[in-house]
Amino acid sequence: MRLIDPVPADRRPARLALLLGGLALYGVSVAMMLQAGLGQMPWGVLDQGVAGVLGIEVGTGSILVGAVVLLLWVPLHRRPGLGTLCNVVLIGLSINATLALLPAPEALTARVPLLLAGVLLNAVATCAYIGAGLGAGPRDGLTTGIAARGHSVRVVRTTIELLVLGVGWLLGGTLGVGTVLYAAAIGPLMHSMLPVFRLRDGQAAAVAGPPVSTVAPD
Repeated sequence: MRLIDPVPADRRPARLALLLGGLALYGVSVAMMLQAGLGQMPWGVLDQGVAGVLGIEVGTGSILVGAVVLLLWVPLHRRPGLGTLCNVVLIGLSINATLALLPAPEALTARVPLLLAGVLLNAVATCAYIGAGLGAGPRDGLTTGIAARGHSVRVVRTTIELLVLGVGWLLGGTLGVGTVLYAAAIGPLMHSMLPVFRLRDGQAAAVAGPPVSTVAPD
């Protein structure tokens, strides 16, 4: 019995490059939004809240949250792919590395562009790792796994994101205009960008649904 889904045989170097590059940039984008200090995506709010409560780095909080979410796949009979496992670890490491290098600006004239760039980069990064076709992120898989039991994907996604946002806020995560902006912009941005990153070789790359954060995005 396979513990993870097999890696597609075609275009493996391109798939791995898209996956690793996308996950690294996803972590950078999350850190940019964090340093802007104007509000974070729902899963980012939870990661930030967990990190604050436990006294750990935000990226480490993201890894812990991703691991817990992945465990929730078990009763849903979902099987991760290589991209799923990389998602849990690499995004968190990228967040920590970027936060260590990227200073938080004080002026609003610098924070707003940083937020906007973070949201845009997050869409690019998400489309890249989805386009790789190597497995859904842990947060994506949770949504689709629950929806597969006869529920609306939109209702499941909205419910999970509101729950995550509320818990993250109660734990001390930051909500703000960035949270609203992300929710409004990420869907249209991904819709326009995803065809660019989807591998085309006669056999369409497997595409999981948009991230629940993102995240998470996962």
